[in-house]
Order: sequence, then C-alpha cells, then structure tokens
Amino acid sequence: MFGGIEFKILYFLQSVHAPWLDVFMQYITYLGDHGFIWILIGIVFLCYKRTRKMGICLLLSLGIGLLLGNVVLKNMIARQRPCWIDNQILLLIPNPRDYSFPSGHSLAAFEGSVSIWLFHRKWGIWFFLLATLIAFSRLYLFVHFPTDVLAGITMGILIAVLVHRSMENLIVS
Repeated sequence: MFGGIEFKILYFLQSVHAPWLDVFMQYITYLGDHGFIWILIGIVFLCYKRTRKMGICLLLSLGIGLLLGNVVLKNMIARQRPCWIDNQILLLIPNPRDYSFPSGHSLAAFEGSVSIWLFHRKWGIWFFLLATLIAFSRLYLFVHFPTDVLAGITMGILIAVLVHRSMENLIVS
C-alpha cells in the first residue's frame, strides 16, 4: 500500500506476528514506557555507594535524552508515525499521541544500557539485550519507522558516553 523501504520492513514484521510474540512484544514495550524501568534502575543504583556513579550517569542521560529527543526533536521534526499513515494495521497497544522521530523508547533504553555497560560490562550485556528488545518492539508494534529507532539508539549511545566521560572528567579534576 505505502512505498519505501521502511514500510516494507514494517510490513514484513507484520507478516511474522504470532500470538505469543504479540504478548511478549507488548510486555517488552510496556517495560520501556516513559523510561520507567530505566528510572527505577537508576534510583536503585543511587541507593548503593558501589553503584551510585552509575545511577547518576543513567539518570542524567535520561534527563538529557528526554529534553533533546522527546521535547525538542520530536516536536521540531514532527514526523508522523507509521500507524497514523496506515491506520489499517491493527495496533496491539494504544495509539501513541506524540510524534515519531526519534523513538523515545529506544533512546531511553540505550541511554540506560550503555550507562550500565560503561561501569559494569557483565550487567551491561544483559541490559543491552533488554534495550534491543525494547527498540525492536517499537517496529514490531508498528508505532515507529526503522530510522526513528536507529536515531533513538544512536542518540542514546552518544548521550550515555558523553555523560560518562563528563562525569569522569569532573571526578578526576
């Protein structure tokens, strides 16, 4: 119906839906709603001296990403979501009301997982897996274009690395 490689990818993902995968992807995407899981993890890390710096970096990254991604870029670019353009696809989650670019779920997930990975590699691998599943769920559920997700991932990685480096420079100085 709609052209372009991004819609082709999204339509392909629609063709591989299965009931158990639908439920799993809904659950995974809900974990990423409003960055809640990452905020919770950051707060838990703040409670322990051993992980406090990691918690500070994680929460600071989320705050910067929220401002840059969700407040500035989404409203400046104002990209429609695929589910708004092709509303014939049955959504498994409520239709999002904010714009599409960048994916806030992907942004927060990669800010969180990279913040953890930079301090603790073993934990970071597991959180990368969770972040990847959250980002993929946004495509599977037809609420983001692949480039929205890619932009969120890229921004999340960059913000987390910059916050981590800034924190190291502040502590060393």
